[in-house]
Amino acid sequence: MQLLDYRPDECESLFHEKTEGALRLLSSLALPDPVKHASPPSGFRLRAEFRVWHDENELHYVMFPPGDSRSPRVIDDFPIVGPRITEAMAPLRARLQRSTELRRKLFQVEFLSTLSGELLITLIYHRPLDESWRAQALELAEALSCKIIGRSRKQKLVLDTDWVEEVIEVGGQHYRYRQPEQCFTQPNGIINQKMMTWLLAQCVTTDTDLLELYCGIGNFTLPLSQRFRNALATELSKPATAAARWNAEQNKTSNIELARLSAEEMTAAMAGERPFRRLAHLKRALNQYQFETLLVDPPRAGLDEATRALAGNFTRVLYISCSPETLARDLATLSATHEIESLAFFDQFPYTHHLESGVVLRKKAV
Repeated sequence: MQLLDYRPDECESLFHEKTEGALRLLSSLALPDPVKHASPPSGFRLRAEFRVWHDENELHYVMFPPGDSRSPRVIDDFPIVGPRITEAMAPLRARLQRSTELRRKLFQVEFLSTLSGELLITLIYHRPLDESWRAQALELAEALSCKIIGRSRKQKLVLDTDWVEEVIEVGGQHYRYRQPEQCFTQPNGIINQKMMTWLLAQCVTTDTDLLELYCGIGNFTLPLSQRFRNALATELSKPATAAARWNAEQNKTSNIELARLSAEEMTAAMAGERPFRRLAHLKRALNQYQFETLLVDPPRAGLDEATRALAGNFTRVLYISCSPETLARDLATLSATHEIESLAFFDQFPYTHHLESGVVLRKKAV
């Protein structure tokens, strides 16, 4: 993580500046009035990582200015992180500093927390970890009421589990999520809940099927699946796919199928270009689904050319974007076949230039 220009009094105006910039990028398109979802100015981030700086007998959390890895800035508190991280930062630093075993060649500390109050701390070292480390780390986990993982080169020691469990309420229903360490999860829990609620409101109950690309751990899959006959969700990451499968089972959903494919591979499969063994477990063949709605949540690179072409065949496209630039490019292509029905902006990353957008597109009448 890099240093943050924390200006809580300007949080709302900074969000407005970002949305105005996005609207300028999209100005060539016919746009509905956007809905804007602001973030709380503090306490919103559920994950954080800090380098550890050793100064003789002192140990500090540090961050670095952009592009400058030689000028550490000591972080005594970090007001954007959630309460579980805030509560743990000072006592963790004090205990690490007192323990020769826990602090020796400690390189980085990572925090993963949840709205439901769980906390996982990963300690990363430039040395092998042994039973002496494990014994003191267990005491640390008990003292801080958290989970601990130790990492070093080719080594990972998990003292409890390597995941936290989140509980999120969407549309009056609670969903349980296993969120593994080192899998992507939405960092702003409050805004994530707003995104999920907004997406659910865009979908009416139908007897058609949903195809989702880039599903991750099933963040959007679970609530949206209740609106469709079946949902087929794909994700390339093996740990994320495993977590999505666990999440679907634990939430007792019976209409979700998961496949470990990239968006490009799923596009090739839909086009019948070649078969994939990773689809062999599906209860029905792809041609037996009645896909009318596509949900995509791509990385900042946006959609590749083939996936944009695939999206052009769907009646409705739900697009969650983390890059206004690539969103503008993709919508410019999709505008040939679709019109924009709904637009929303979400301040997932306050005090940065990053902006999350939600777009609903409907196929134009022939």
